[in-house]
Amino acid sequence: MRLGVLLAPDDGANPRSIAEQAVEIEAAGYDSIWSAQAMGRGFMMHDPFVALTTAAALTDRVELGIAILQLPLYNATDIAMKSFSLAQVANNRFLLGLGLGSTTTDFDIHHQSFEKRSDIFEKKLAELRQIFFSGAVNGYSINPWDSVNGGPPIFLGTWGRQVKRAADEFDGWIASGMHRSPQECAAALDDFRSSGGGRAIVSTIRVLPDTDLQSLQHDLNLYAEAGFDDAVVMVFPNGPKLDEVRSLI
Repeated sequence: MRLGVLLAPDDGANPRSIAEQAVEIEAAGYDSIWSAQAMGRGFMMHDPFVALTTAAALTDRVELGIAILQLPLYNATDIAMKSFSLAQVANNRFLLGLGLGSTTTDFDIHHQSFEKRSDIFEKKLAELRQIFFSGAVNGYSINPWDSVNGGPPIFLGTWGRQVKRAADEFDGWIASGMHRSPQECAAALDDFRSSGGGRAIVSTIRVLPDTDLQSLQHDLNLYAEAGFDDAVVMVFPNGPKLDEVRSLI
């Protein structure tokens, strides 16, 4: 099982925080760097495209992913342009995780309807896929570089009945290790695999300053035994050292 790091919120005091973390994460032997998209939660997080572009400029090996982008909040053309750009500067190491969104605050901030988010998601997903496929919007080509034609792999961050959809219609599935137990994630993975799903990622496994590493190792082993391809930890400031966490698997 591959192991990645989801960039955690910080106090913003160090303008080189993302750059330094990216270098440290790759040097520690992790397989991927991830950024989340959230706002109005009582803390500030870097925009995921900004964070991952910074990481792309300073790394050569690690995969770079968003887990996840709440697609209903954004213009599909804008996301396509950013995705093509990030895929190019990252030399096609970019993976785009999408979801409907689960927090009313984010939608209020964007003046979007939380209640209609499912319909909005479907509309914008269709638009985004069309732009990735054709490289054009409303008949106007945006001329993506040959190296990024088709866009990045798209993963669905979801739960419940939608897990089978992730298997059928997406390049993979992203589960939340923050909101579900390893046992619940393993059960959902069975549904994903039985539907022919490919790559499965469990993300947002929080590693706090008081996290017991032996317990964390136990959970990581459960994810590996269940058959997840990737686990993504979110190591908070003043938490265990990255090398310590990496050594657990």
